[in-house]
Amino acid sequence: MKWITRERPKIDRIACPWLIKRFVDPEAEFIFAPYTEVLGKAKELGATPFDLPDVEYSHYEDQCTFDYIIKKHGLKDPALHRIATIVRGADTDQHDFAPQAAGLEAIFSGLAYNIKDDQELLAIGMTIYDGIFSWATYLFKNKHAQDGPVEQLLLQVYHQYLKQSKGQKMPEWARTLKEMIQDQLDTTMTLSLQQASEELEINPAYLSREFSKYFDNLSFGDFMRNLRIDKAKQLIETTDHTLTEIAYLTGFSDQSHFNRIFKKHVGQSPSVYKKSKKK
Repeated sequence: MKWITRERPKIDRIACPWLIKRFVDPEAEFIFAPYTEVLGKAKELGATPFDLPDVEYSHYEDQCTFDYIIKKHGLKDPALHRIATIVRGADTDQHDFAPQAAGLEAIFSGLAYNIKDDQELLAIGMTIYDGIFSWATYLFKNKHAQDGPVEQLLLQVYHQYLKQSKGQKMPEWARTLKEMIQDQLDTTMTLSLQQASEELEINPAYLSREFSKYFDNLSFGDFMRNLRIDKAKQLIETTDHTLTEIAYLTGFSDQSHFNRIFKKHVGQSPSVYKKSKKK
């Protein structure tokens, strides 16, 4: 079966062919084309388009095409679900989803920069995802420091450094970020980790790793979601905005995403919460 997507693949558009080839369609053939030509060529070649808008195999809410393939084809292997979280984090710049996400993005961004032939890039990517699958199956619980006494010693040095640095003042970037986040409270709260790292001129992987030290032991994503939900509750209680308007004002991409996250945090849907507060 032929599958077709946009040219210059990176993360999801290499992860999906790997997933399809290894678990869905072993005889799959993959074609890359300019975005404006994909659907036309799909019809011409009888190929299934994927990872672009308005086709079946695409993004849904906060889920990537990789997630959809897993769901569509009923793939139950836990290793695939571990990989899905990493791919989703890398593909959507939400590196707090998984600690490996920033590394995956860096690897494929670098490969795409160096390799101009999409089929060559895909071949290398297939090998990389084979390695990630082995890690997600057999090695995901292992720590690097378990490898030997030298790694253990280095880890001890690192932990000693952390103890010594606990009393240090908040760095300038963290103070600036607090101000940026405070400013977001008066806007639609759409600040992302990538945007913050660009504003602060620091590496997003570093920001993701260091953020929790200065922000209530929470990841960037969790911290921002908590603020969004707190603001949503305040708007529900003190304004006459519709829930759709509140979803927009608190930075959620759509109503269903807002409903799901709100219920997860508060224990009831926004509509039920609103009724309870308007009595």
